[in-house]
Amino acid sequence: MAYTVILKRSAEKELDRLQQDVHRRITKKLVELEDDPRPPGMKRLQGSDGYRIRVGDWRILYVVNDETKTVEVVAVGRRREVYR
Repeated sequence: MAYTVILKRSAEKELDRLQQDVHRRITKKLVELEDDPRPPGMKRLQGSDGYRIRVGDWRILYVVNDETKTVEVVAVGRRREVYR
Protein backbone atom coordinates (compact mmCIF):
# COMPACT_ATOMS: atom_id res chain seq x y z
CA MET A 1 0.00 0.00 0.00
CA ALA A 2 2.76 2.42 -0.97
CA TYR A 3 1.94 6.01 -1.81
CA THR A 4 3.84 8.25 -4.21
CA VAL A 5 5.15 11.51 -2.72
CA ILE A 6 4.98 14.46 -5.11
CA LEU A 7 6.51 17.82 -4.27
CA LYS A 8 5.01 20.99 -5.68
CA ARG A 9 7.64 23.15 -7.37
CA SER A 10 7.43 25.76 -4.58
CA ALA A 11 7.93 23.09 -1.89
CA GLU A 12 10.89 21.70 -3.83
CA LYS A 13 12.51 25.16 -3.92
CA GLU A 14 11.93 25.62 -0.18
CA LEU A 15 13.51 22.24 0.49
CA ASP A 16 16.55 23.05 -1.66
CA ARG A 17 17.24 26.20 0.37
CA LEU A 18 17.51 24.37 3.70
CA GLN A 19 20.69 23.55 5.56
CA GLN A 20 22.04 20.07 4.94
CA ASP A 21 21.09 18.58 8.34
CA VAL A 22 17.53 19.96 8.22
CA HIS A 23 17.22 18.87 4.58
CA ARG A 24 18.22 15.32 5.55
CA ARG A 25 15.69 15.14 8.43
CA ILE A 26 12.83 16.45 6.30
CA THR A 27 13.71 14.15 3.40
CA LYS A 28 13.64 11.20 5.80
CA LYS A 29 10.09 12.18 6.87
CA LEU A 30 9.01 12.53 3.24
CA VAL A 31 10.23 9.00 2.49
CA GLU A 32 8.31 7.73 5.54
CA LEU A 33 5.12 9.27 4.11
CA GLU A 34 5.29 6.75 1.25
CA ASP A 35 4.48 3.93 3.69
CA ASP A 36 2.20 5.81 6.08
CA PRO A 37 0.69 9.12 4.85
CA ARG A 38 -1.03 9.64 8.19
CA PRO A 39 1.71 8.88 10.75
CA PRO A 40 1.33 9.32 14.51
CA GLY A 41 1.74 12.98 15.40
CA MET A 42 0.29 14.37 12.17
CA LYS A 43 -2.47 16.95 12.47
CA ARG A 44 -5.32 17.71 10.12
CA LEU A 45 -5.37 21.35 8.96
CA GLN A 46 -8.48 23.32 9.75
CA GLY A 47 -10.43 24.58 6.79
CA SER A 48 -8.75 22.34 4.21
CA ASP A 49 -8.15 18.72 3.28
CA GLY A 50 -4.48 18.94 4.19
CA TYR A 51 -2.29 17.60 6.96
CA ARG A 52 0.90 18.70 8.66
CA ILE A 53 3.75 16.96 10.37
CA ARG A 54 6.44 18.44 12.58
CA VAL A 55 10.17 18.09 12.16
CA GLY A 56 11.53 20.20 15.01
CA ASP A 57 10.66 23.84 14.23
CA TRP A 58 9.89 22.90 10.64
CA ARG A 59 6.54 21.85 9.17
CA ILE A 60 5.57 19.80 6.15
CA LEU A 61 2.11 20.60 4.74
CA TYR A 62 0.61 18.01 2.43
CA VAL A 63 -2.57 16.59 0.90
CA VAL A 64 -3.36 12.86 0.64
CA ASN A 65 -5.32 11.42 -2.29
CA ASP A 66 -6.31 7.85 -1.41
CA GLU A 67 -7.80 7.11 -4.85
CA THR A 68 -4.56 7.74 -6.74
CA LYS A 69 -2.31 6.77 -3.79
CA THR A 70 -0.45 10.10 -3.87
CA VAL A 71 0.83 12.49 -1.23
CA GLU A 72 1.29 16.02 -2.58
CA VAL A 73 3.64 18.14 -0.49
CA VAL A 74 2.35 21.70 -0.64
CA ALA A 75 4.87 23.53 1.55
CA VAL A 76 7.96 23.03 3.69
CA GLY A 77 9.01 25.77 6.08
CA ARG A 78 9.52 27.11 9.55
CA ARG A 79 6.53 27.04 11.84
CA ARG A 80 6.09 30.82 11.89
CA GLU A 81 6.25 31.17 8.09
CA VAL A 82 4.68 28.07 6.54
CA TYR A 83 1.01 28.80 7.32
CA ARG A 84 0.99 32.20 5.57
